[in-house]
Amino acid sequence: MGTTVQNPPPRPDTGRGAPKPPLREHVAQSIRRYLRDLDGCDADDLYEIVLREIEIPLFVEVLNHCDGNQSRAAAMLGIHRATLRKKLKDHGIVG
Repeated sequence: MGTTVQNPPPRPDTGRGAPKPPLREHVAQSIRRYLRDLDGCDADDLYEIVLREIEIPLFVEVLNHCDGNQSRAAAMLGIHRATLRKKLKDHGIVG
């Protein structure tokens, strides 16, 4: 029998309007939908698939937010610029 893991309580809202769900809830919903869509089929290397599928839009959106400045994007991501450049190349994001 599997164990259900509970999410930690949401952080207090610091913005205007209704509290926004944390990013992890959006990710959890997407993973649940993906697993449901597998319709009983197994998925190999799910961990690698998820990392790749998260990294690509994360890098693209942060780079867009930083107007293409890789140094700023790397700082925002908390990684070295060389690491960002390697990952961009590995994912085929920057030619």
